[in-house]
Formats: sequence, structure tokens, C-alpha cells
Amino acid sequence: MNNIIEKENRVVVHLRKYLPYYLMILPGVVYLIIFKYVPMFGSVIAFQDFSSTRGIIGSPFVGLKHFIKLFDSPDFYKIFRNSLFLSALKIVFTFPIPVILALMLDEVRSKYIKKSVQTVICIPHFVSWVVVGGLVFSFLGSGGLFNIFREMLGLKPILVMQQEQWFRPIYVITAIWKDAGWQTIVYLAAIAGISPELYESAVIDGASRFQRTRHITLPILVPTIITLFLLEAGKFMELGFDQVYNLYTPMTYSVADIFDTYVYRVGVLNGRYSFSTAVGLFQSVIGLIMVLLFNYLSKKYTEDGGLW
Repeated sequence: MNNIIEKENRVVVHLRKYLPYYLMILPGVVYLIIFKYVPMFGSVIAFQDFSSTRGIIGSPFVGLKHFIKLFDSPDFYKIFRNSLFLSALKIVFTFPIPVILALMLDEVRSKYIKKSVQTVICIPHFVSWVVVGGLVFSFLGSGGLFNIFREMLGLKPILVMQQEQWFRPIYVITAIWKDAGWQTIVYLAAIAGISPELYESAVIDGASRFQRTRHITLPILVPTIITLFLLEAGKFMELGFDQVYNLYTPMTYSVADIFDTYVYRVGVLNGRYSFSTAVGLFQSVIGLIMVLLFNYLSKKYTEDGGLW
């Protein structure tokens, strides 16, 4: 009985001590429960012929019918290939950029220039993909600046957004332009937490700026890099509906159509909610597998380990 009372007292003392912190994370927890966990119950309609009039309880179960239909679809392998390829491009080319930007900004000694550059590269994050898509189409259109410069050089104008070979480079470049600056904030915060004494000791030992970055900054950033990489791997098949939808055209479907846009065109617009849910569940399973795989590799080949 005394042990139980002691435990209750410890819990009360703990809650009183850390109550402000729990209140700070409460909105995030509520958001996760409402928008991430509660919708999981709706995944059951992937195994039903869902009818909005009957609801989830009244709709008949059909097992793996919609998954079989997805895998038998002639578009499946094209969409799967596009999603894998674009995901790989995004990780390979966009993930390292924030790390590089953070390291470069850390070397800037003028606080005014540093804050100005950081502000400028963060602004695109707050611009809607609808606006970005409109700017890209205007810039690369037949009367845009890109073709104006081509004509000044004596070259013929080209319809960039209607050609398949241009979509993937545009996808990567716009992703870097829009989000790299925002992601840099995390790395700059991690760098700010490094003890200045480490750098002072390195300077006394005669280490150059490059050597300090290589042997102090980067090793300390590794846990943050691994964590963000694993989180990015969890979204491996989620390429962003907004970005692709606002950049692709019917002429680029063969290289640009991904699961998100395919679900919208074929599933949602036609009221095929069970099929759309089946595709989304398939994406989630792939994302879970990628997180488990990279977490295992991280624990096996790095000293800092993975997320768990």
C-alpha cells in the first residue's frame, strides 16, 4: 500500500514539475490523434465495396478485391515506377541540400547577411504550390523568359512543360527551391547547440575551417541527419500531390503520374473511394517497410543507431 502511495506521489510531483512541457506538446498530440490515428479506422473501406449511403458498417466486405484490381491495372507498374524514381531523385538530390546550406550559413560571420540569406531561402516554403506551378508555367511557357532568351540566342522556342524529359529536372529543382531553406533551420539549430569550446580547442590545435567542419560539425550533426532521413524515408511513396498535380500535363503523364495523382483522377473524381483507400494503404505499407529497412541499416552500420 505504501509503495502505491509513493508511486502516486512521484507521479503528482512529476506532473507538477513538467506540466508546462506537457501543455506545450498537447496541441501536437491532439493533432496526431485526430488527423493521423483516427483516420486509420477508415482504412477498413479498402476491403469493402464502400457506399456513402450505407456507411462503413453497412458496406459489404470484398476482401482483397481492390488490391487485386490495382495490381492488375495496366497503369500500376508505370505509376509504381514513376513514384520510385521520383522518390529516389528527391532523396538523392534534395536531402543533402539543407545540410550543405546550413554548413555554409554557419561559416558566415556577418549576422546581418546570415539572417538575410536565411530569410530569403525560407520564404519559398510559404508559397503555395499553385502559385509555384503558375510561375513555372509562365517562366517556361512559349512566351516566357526561358523562350525569350532562347530566341535571343537564335534558338527555336520549346514547350518545356509538355515534354517528358523536362519534368523530372523541374520536379527536383522546384522541390529544392521551395523546401531546402525551411529544412535548413533544423540543422542550424543543431549546429547552434554545439559547444564553442570544441571549436576553440580545434583552433588552438591549428585546425582549419574545413577541418573543424569535417571533424566537429558533421559528426555532431549525424544523429539529426539520420533522424530526418528516416522520417523522409517514411514518406518515400508520398511525393506530394500538390507539387506533381500543379506541374504535370497530360503529355507528361507517362513520367509524372504517381499514386497520389492517379488516385485523384481515377478514384476520387469517379467516386471509387474503396479503390482510393486501397492505393493509399499500399503506399503506407511501402513507407513502413522503408522506415524499418533504413532504421535497421542505420543501427547496423552507424554508431548513433536509428530511431529505436
